[in-house]
Parts: sequence; C-alpha cells; structure tokens
Amino acid sequence: MERAVSAGLSLWDCAVSVGWSGLSLRGCLCGTVLSLSDGAGCLCGAVSMGRDSLCGAVSDRAGLSLRVAEGEPGEGREPFELPRFWDALGQTFQVTSQEATKLSLAFSRPPLPSAEDCQKLSEDVQNAVLAVATVYYWLPKGQGTTLRKMVRDATTEIVEGIIQLTDTILNAPAESLSQEQLISTGGVWEACEQVSNLPRDNQAAVVSALAAYLGVVKDAVEEMENALVEGQDPYGDIMEDEELGFRGNRDTYWSEADRQLLSSCMGLMKASKACLKKVLAAVKAHGKADSPEQIAQLDDLADIANEISPSVDELALSMYPPVNPLAVRLNAAKLASVLKKVLEIAKTSHVCPPSEEGWVQFLTGAVDHNMNKVKNFTQGQL
Repeated sequence: MERAVSAGLSLWDCAVSVGWSGLSLRGCLCGTVLSLSDGAGCLCGAVSMGRDSLCGAVSDRAGLSLRVAEGEPGEGREPFELPRFWDALGQTFQVTSQEATKLSLAFSRPPLPSAEDCQKLSEDVQNAVLAVATVYYWLPKGQGTTLRKMVRDATTEIVEGIIQLTDTILNAPAESLSQEQLISTGGVWEACEQVSNLPRDNQAAVVSALAAYLGVVKDAVEEMENALVEGQDPYGDIMEDEELGFRGNRDTYWSEADRQLLSSCMGLMKASKACLKKVLAAVKAHGKADSPEQIAQLDDLADIANEISPSVDELALSMYPPVNPLAVRLNAAKLASVLKKVLEIAKTSHVCPPSEEGWVQFLTGAVDHNMNKVKNFTQGQL
C-alpha cells in the first residue's frame, strides 16, 4: 500500500488493494436518486465484501435493501405526526453530514484505511443515506405535494452530494486532500444544513414556491422593460461581428407597429407579476394547511402558478425582433389563459375571502383588456 501511495497512484487504485467498496456504494446511491425521482419503488443497496469492490463484479450482495410501497407514503403505519417527522429528518441529515466528514477525513491523507475500516465506512455512509430516504417516505402526500417535492429535492441533493464526494475520493491523488474533495465535502454539509430552512407545512411550502415564481417573473418584466426603452437596441448587448461590422438589418429593430403591439404584451406581463404578488399575499394572510381540502387547494394554486413564468418567457421571446404578430398573439393568449386559471382557482379557494375578491376582479379585467388589444393589433394578420 505504501509503495502504491508513493508511486502517485489515485485513491481508486489504492482502494483496490485494501478492498474499499466505493463502487458498490456509488451504485446504491445512484439507485436511491432514481427511486426518489420516481417517487416510489425499490431502493437497493449492495455493500460488497472486499473482493467485489471497485471491479464492479458484485457477486455477493450483502445486506441492505429498502422496499417502498407503490401507494400512499406512510400508509398502513401509525398516525403521522409532522413534528416527529421533522425531528427524525433533522437527525438523519445530521448523521449523514457526520458520515460524509468521516469518509472524507479517512481518505484525506495516507496511510489509507484498512479493508475492515473501508467496509465500515461504506456501510455507515450507505445506512445514513438510506435512513434519509426512509424518513422522506414517511411524509404522506396528504401533507401536500408542494411540501413533499421540496423535501424530496433536499433529500436528492444530499444523495447526489455523497455520490460526488465518493467520485472525488475515488479519483483523487493519494498524497493529499484535494481542493475538489474539500468542495465536495462542503457541498454535502450545505445540503444537510438545508433541513433547517425547509418549510414546515404546505402553506409555508406554497408561500416559498410562489415567492420563487414571482422573483423570476419580476426579472423577466424588468428585462423586457429595459429592452423596450425608446431608441434602445434590443440586441445591443451582443458583440458586433468582426467581419460583418455593424448590423444594418432592420429586422433586428422594432418598428412603431411592433411597439404598439408589445405595449399590450407588456400589460399582460405586468399583470402576471401583479397576479403572483397578490396570490402570494393572500396565501400568506389566509392560507391554512389544517385540512385535506385546504392542503389540496394550496397545491392547486402552486401547480397552476408554476405555469406563469414559462408562459411569460415564451411571450417575451416572441416579442424580440423580427416580430411575428401571430406568434405573439398565440403566446399572449396562452399567458392570458394561465392567468385567468390562477385567478379562478384563487377566487374559489379558502385564501380568497370576500375581502380579497376586489383584486381578483380587477386583474381579470386587466388580463381581458390587454388580450383584446393584442387581438385588435393582430386582426389583420389572420
């Protein structure tokens, strides 16, 4: 082993000689990511015994497999308790962070761990990751699909972080702790620390999601407003071609007719921002996650609101010259349809008591007004 290290071989090469089951560990972790993405299935991990490691010939699959039922997560167990879930999830995240630290330190400098120590490291990391996945599956869909997706994403990020750390260790020079290994270890720490920032119920999860959607739409509206400044070149931030020189193609500029059409499109984009802002405020003020009906209504709002940003982006892209009025009309109609669905779902949900109906009606009128103007400007193109 010492000769291998002194020869400048990677930890992958050295690990073969001590029998570290890193490849099997990686395979288990990748399977966990796939299972989390599918939402259910079988998390199968194999901790191979010394001779199976790193060669990929896992003939002796030992001991660790987790079967996840196809139906409702948590079904058939004792009554679900949200505080207990968060306590267990926090503990598993913390343990995973500790195991990642132990793994990284063990391979930070020679001499490398013994075969028995390598086996124990692999088992401990695998058990920690599978414990995180197990606790994730305790969370029933009935607690909210928005909340569950955020927990799933946080769990997947941990598993992917461990995979990256494992890959880094397997390929790192054995002489010293590499910068890549430090970064990968820090990435796992950051992923594990996310548990304290996760929303604690579906109302908080939907608030977080809506705030993220609003931020993206705000950026899109601001970008288009800046591009539409009178006399500004929408492609002014693109470098001139050295051979062709300055662009003389007028198709890269807006005509006066284009600007009239686009002003109504901007009205729809601003209505999108106002819609998300108002819905977000309503969910903050009136949203609850005390009953299945309330949780489902919040999920419906988050799902349809998630369509606003892509629709805004599609409309914005079609607004750049050369403008195709029919494409603009089509994308404007799509955005208007999404906005009206959001407003309709909000109006019929518990987040919109009679005191909130005024802005729903106002924004519905604003969407119709701007869409009608788009239709009028493009009528001659039909």
